[in-house]
Amino acid sequence: MMPLPRAHSHNDYWRKRPLLDALACGFCSVEADIFLVRDQLLVGHDLHELRHERTLESLYLAPLRERARQFRGRIYPDAPHFYLLIDVKSEAQPTYDALHKTLAHYDDLLTRYEGTRVYPRAVTAVLSGNRVALERLGRERVRFIGYDGRLPDLDGNAPATLMPWVSDSWVKLFRWNGRGAFPDAEREQLQQVLRRAHAKGYKLRFWGAPDIPPVWEALWDAGVDLIGTDLIYALRDFMWGKLKATPR
Repeated sequence: MMPLPRAHSHNDYWRKRPLLDALACGFCSVEADIFLVRDQLLVGHDLHELRHERTLESLYLAPLRERARQFRGRIYPDAPHFYLLIDVKSEAQPTYDALHKTLAHYDDLLTRYEGTRVYPRAVTAVLSGNRVALERLGRERVRFIGYDGRLPDLDGNAPATLMPWVSDSWVKLFRWNGRGAFPDAEREQLQQVLRRAHAKGYKLRFWGAPDIPPVWEALWDAGVDLIGTDLIYALRDFMWGKLKATPR
């Protein structure tokens, strides 16, 4: 299995086998949407999709813990990282409070933060969607998750230990839809955003980009850290081709 550090499984829970299909493809980042329902963190995009047995723990945390134990503290024996993006769909504060309690039971699996000190583990969790305020998260003495920032956060000074990612909508910045050539002005704008994010130690991701090879190509060539897709097998094949073509 060739791990793909830049591959992100968007809405991973819609797969036939949540998490497992992404792992079989070598993806190093997966996304789970959650709702707080009667003290349970249920996974789904909309309320009508929720099932009591489809919890964040059963679909993601417990299987990832088992895999990390299998590979001596890693999700893949030879990959540098693994991300679990947790997108909150219900009310921010109560959902985060329940999430923090749940994540604390996985201290052996999840990267732990104490102020600016970081204790890396097999999985780094990232909080997205209906997030508690960045300042609120930063005040916690111990936490098990980082903050998924937005492009305006590039003007701030949050450390990467608090905000490891910056993500935003592709269509907010770019008109190109993958058809025809990527306009030079938009290509340069992408590079500028990427340079600003990397200067602060943040990884960069976009959502809502056209899920087609020409756009993957542009994101890959630019050096965007995480390329999201609903088409995990197609993106896997695309990235395999890129990696095999790269001189070692």
